[in-house]
Amino acid sequence: MTNKKLLLGDQAIAQGALDAGLSGVYAYPGTPSTEITEYIQLSPQGRSGDVYCRWCTNEKTAMEAALGMSYAGKRALVCMKHVGMNVCADAFINSAVTGVNGGLVVLAADDPSMHSSQNEQDSRFYGKFAMIPILEPSSQQEAYDMMAYAFDLSEQLHEPVLMRVVTRLAHSRAVVGTAAVREQNPLNAPARSQNWVLLPAIARRRNKELIALQPDMNRHAANDGYNRYAEGTDRQLGIIACGIGYNYYMENYPQGAPHTVLKISQYPLPTDDIRRLADTCQSILVIEDGQPFVEEQLRGILPSKCKIKGRLTGELPRDGELTPDNVKAALGFASSQQNAPSDLVVARPPALCQGCGHRSVYEALNRIVEKLPEARVFGDIGCYTLGALPPYKAINSCVDMGASITMAKGAADAGVFPAIAVIGDSTFTHSGMTGLLDAVNCNSPITVIISDNLTTAMTGGQDSAGTNKFEAICLGLGVDKEHLHVVNPLPQNMDEITRIMEREFNYKGLSVIIPRRECIQTLSRKAKQKNNK
Repeated sequence: MTNKKLLLGDQAIAQGALDAGLSGVYAYPGTPSTEITEYIQLSPQGRSGDVYCRWCTNEKTAMEAALGMSYAGKRALVCMKHVGMNVCADAFINSAVTGVNGGLVVLAADDPSMHSSQNEQDSRFYGKFAMIPILEPSSQQEAYDMMAYAFDLSEQLHEPVLMRVVTRLAHSRAVVGTAAVREQNPLNAPARSQNWVLLPAIARRRNKELIALQPDMNRHAANDGYNRYAEGTDRQLGIIACGIGYNYYMENYPQGAPHTVLKISQYPLPTDDIRRLADTCQSILVIEDGQPFVEEQLRGILPSKCKIKGRLTGELPRDGELTPDNVKAALGFASSQQNAPSDLVVARPPALCQGCGHRSVYEALNRIVEKLPEARVFGDIGCYTLGALPPYKAINSCVDMGASITMAKGAADAGVFPAIAVIGDSTFTHSGMTGLLDAVNCNSPITVIISDNLTTAMTGGQDSAGTNKFEAICLGLGVDKEHLHVVNPLPQNMDEITRIMEREFNYKGLSVIIPRRECIQTLSRKAKQKNNK
């Protein structure tokens, strides 16, 4: 190691990728993964343009662009939060069939307890589904070290590698020792370029080759050092600790663990070590963050007489994130948490910022909707989702990125009128444009409100892919110019905005309203930067 840095888990991943010879990072901002790309953007390599690091329109375009860089022989990193895996799934699953040329690492940051997410899905299932190696670091140092290993493994197997982290690892800091920087790969063509053309005959061959690679992946998982088997003296209970769960377990035994412990940070599962553990212990406690991914598989690996404990049996909670405290309780220790956070801190529900343009949009929207009892408002993912909360209570749904427009169309198809969609600027370009095209093609009687604050505000103010292009995009998709309006959502403009909304809500065809005012947070940061010059 050459030097030490105090880094978030996300930053350790980013530094590890840079030091491993990264040529490009492709991402759409999403907590808890955002800081990886931001760190690379602020690095010397990112600032100089030596490493490509601009934000992508969505996770699918990110995955496909990274695959293109890999095709050219370079090392590429794709970053997203767990629900982004759903968006890029088509390209992700097929990348295992095409294989890769330059190393390709897909980083999925899971969010157990849903601190800023719609669900608790566990990205390890995606890796197993695609039949590729999965890495799950237990510490910031391991996250850093794994990046170089992941790129090497990807190039050795000619397959993408999935790395999965969770919120607590991504957003906590530790001292990380770094290594020397590796040079970037030169441009080079794939040895078997026909593998990348997934015609059925080629895809069938590649699928067999991917299956044939599974013993190699198992061998790496068993022998490369990230999975460790440590004998203990207590034969009553054996421990399988995955990722950050290993740290939570070890915190209870600063003088050394009494149990036999199988630490798992690399998949496929090391089945020989699992059977060895079962042969030496009366029961096994599985400590894993997220869903019972390992616990469920054990029931297919081990004989039914082996008692398996974990999330499915109640020793650990079935939902929510893993914590040092619930691991302590699962081990039979008294809880160290004297008070729940809710007992110590007065609740402060999230709210739209004072001066936010979304506030004026919802005020105008509510003025009209209260006169239209049959109206339904379909919301989307972004800080404007807070319009569902008091004092506005303005939206009736929020499901996934881009769903507002297509749900409004479906409701209109069913006879709901007026059906209104509220979507943000970044979300519109992420996955709303295709829904708008569907609505254009049917001239659906819906109104789409693209609330444009000129940034990706919810994740900290990253660039938005469609800034200053929305009118052109809407017209290009076929929206009638007579029913496309741009307004400035300021209190003094409320009468004009409500007049336009009322007219378009009652129109029996497709209309689009674009309220545009810069996010108060990014505006404030720009003013501070200007004053500091």
